[in-house]
Amino acid sequence: MKNLFYVRHTCRLCHSDKQELVVPMAGMPIGTPNFQVPDASVDDPVFRAAVPMALHLCRDCGHLQILHVGNPEVQYRNYVYTTSLSLGLREHFAGYANDVVSRFGIAPGSLVVELGSNDGSLLGFFKERGMRVLGVDPAVDIAKRATEAGIETIGDFFTDAIGHRILQSHGAASVVIANNMIANVDNLDPLVIGVRDVLAPDGLFVFETQYGVDVTEKNLLDTVYHEHLSYFNIKPLIRFFARLGMELIDVQHIWTKGGSIRVTVQRAGGAKKPSAEVARFIAEEERLGVDQPAYYAPYVKRIAAIRDELVAMADAAHARGQLVAGYGVSVGTTTLLPQFGLENKIDFLVDDDPKKGNVMAGPGYDIPILPPAALYERKPAFVVVFAWRYVDPIRAKHARYFAEGGKFVVPLPGISMVDRAD
Repeated sequence: MKNLFYVRHTCRLCHSDKQELVVPMAGMPIGTPNFQVPDASVDDPVFRAAVPMALHLCRDCGHLQILHVGNPEVQYRNYVYTTSLSLGLREHFAGYANDVVSRFGIAPGSLVVELGSNDGSLLGFFKERGMRVLGVDPAVDIAKRATEAGIETIGDFFTDAIGHRILQSHGAASVVIANNMIANVDNLDPLVIGVRDVLAPDGLFVFETQYGVDVTEKNLLDTVYHEHLSYFNIKPLIRFFARLGMELIDVQHIWTKGGSIRVTVQRAGGAKKPSAEVARFIAEEERLGVDQPAYYAPYVKRIAAIRDELVAMADAAHARGQLVAGYGVSVGTTTLLPQFGLENKIDFLVDDDPKKGNVMAGPGYDIPILPPAALYERKPAFVVVFAWRYVDPIRAKHARYFAEGGKFVVPLPGISMVDRAD
């Protein structure tokens, strides 16, 4: 496949060329279970090529980012992940909509635009509250299904040109929202310019994204992959938005993805004053020193220690003639296999979703995907729970496996053992 990825050489927030490698990582494929690649065989480079991946720190503004960028046409035009699949997310979206409407007094009939709107789940809650809603998402099939379900959705990438088109066809937006989307965008300037221009003078841009501090402090390694290009902290974002005529005025710390932030931005000179939370977040980031390369050295050591322990456990099991399994087939699995050196240590994977296929193919590995019943038939020595955030509902289903001597190994945020269902 041509144009699978390209390499960026400047910061995507401030455009400085002073980028320093702070977290070296193993390469991994661009292709993940999040999207389909029509006409690509299992041996296509999209699945088989180990594309370099590492976290770089901008020495000018302090932004943490990946510089090897996957082709967005490959990654997002045929996206298959839908937000309604994630446990607890619809409930989170209901609270999200309530919070935005009540905190900022958004009146019925106001236009709410969502970038990366996916299946329209979040916009549906705004629509229920009397708002006019419009989604924008490049996944053509998902956008079409959302429109058919009553959430009008433009099937394209959002840019300043799309923003101007919306302004002409629907009028100015009271709120533009983006949920776990802006971290996936390489060229952020046109996106933010488009948001700025489509907003009403008192309009707000509200987005949720992974918090860079949480990725390192809580060891959320499974959130690091080529779709997630940016790991945002507040201090660099303030400078970025100011450069484009906008002002960051509020931050909320939220639970999604293991640790995220909900950020509110207005046009520069807007009526709202920055909340005290903005200064509090900046002070904590400065205390930790997240804009300094030395801060990341302990994180690199933690990843290496987990890798070494997991590999040793798998080698010992194999030496005894036992199998090692993994639970969960997702983009997080695609990340953790190479980062923990498990590509050729996991004998099979299981997943509750029968649509995950029969094999997980990657650079140098083809791991069979089986139904969870295989745990009882093959009796692995232990199961690495790649879907570690859902270990409690998973373990509750497998009391028999534990009763027969089986163990779950939870790899993050640090290795822990589970040998019972409750």
